[in-house]
Amino acid sequence: MASSVQQPWLLLIVLLPAVAANPIFDENYAPTWGADGYHLVDQGTEVRITMDRNSGAGFGSKLSYGSGFFHMRIKIPGGYTAGVVTAYYLSSDPDSGNHDEVDFEFLGNVDGKPITLQTNVFVNGHGDREQRLGLWFDPAADFHDYRILWNPYQLVVFVDEVPIRVMRNMTGRVPEYEFPAKRMRLRASMWDGSGWATDGGRTKIDWNRAPFTAAFRGFGVDACANTSATPCGSPDLWWNARRYRRLSAQQRAAYENVKNTYMNYDYCTDKDRFANGNVPPECSYD
Repeated sequence: MASSVQQPWLLLIVLLPAVAANPIFDENYAPTWGADGYHLVDQGTEVRITMDRNSGAGFGSKLSYGSGFFHMRIKIPGGYTAGVVTAYYLSSDPDSGNHDEVDFEFLGNVDGKPITLQTNVFVNGHGDREQRLGLWFDPAADFHDYRILWNPYQLVVFVDEVPIRVMRNMTGRVPEYEFPAKRMRLRASMWDGSGWATDGGRTKIDWNRAPFTAAFRGFGVDACANTSATPCGSPDLWWNARRYRRLSAQQRAAYENVKNTYMNYDYCTDKDRFANGNVPPECSYD
């Protein structure tokens, strides 16, 4: 990225809450597949997921949550990773047919071309809310923070301390407006997305470049679990406090900078998808 491009964090004054230091993986998480000692390696404060021809792997939180400020530090596989999808996301039961979900999906690429970060939101099984951007750093070079603020007022997706996606909760005020409301678990995985992830599926995984490995850290969870005696919408939970109900002016400026400088696809502005002009209602309430 050229040095003349304004880095989005320079616009931020108010910092996000600090992430808890070095929590152990199995306090809050457990493997969901690929736990054979090779495809998923638990090193306590770090988990490595490896994908090859035989398998990928994944893990998920032991509990489900109704609100919170979720976070993970991730280092994406580098080099030739076309077709490789590394994912970190919140999801209710994905097999229910009407699930809620909030996605970070890192879409691999060929040597010398940048990884794309795609976010998506599902509500009641309705997805197709993709936004894609090129990051202002190489996510394969080091660990970075990827966070999701989800409370009764808004859904905000952050990269490090920079908001890159915002969805306000306008249910009950705007007809047909959808907002995630089901309890969700935190999940992470690596899998073969050759059918769509790189160049619309034209560039596939090269298994001769395997294995592909991603690393995850930061396994603390600041959220309202299904075991909580406090209602998940309670203002007594710090992530539901007034300062987390809307973006600050500094966060809004950083968010606008990301949209104008780094975002290369937004479903809300896809004229081919919405040729009749009837964009989803949330697009008018960013």
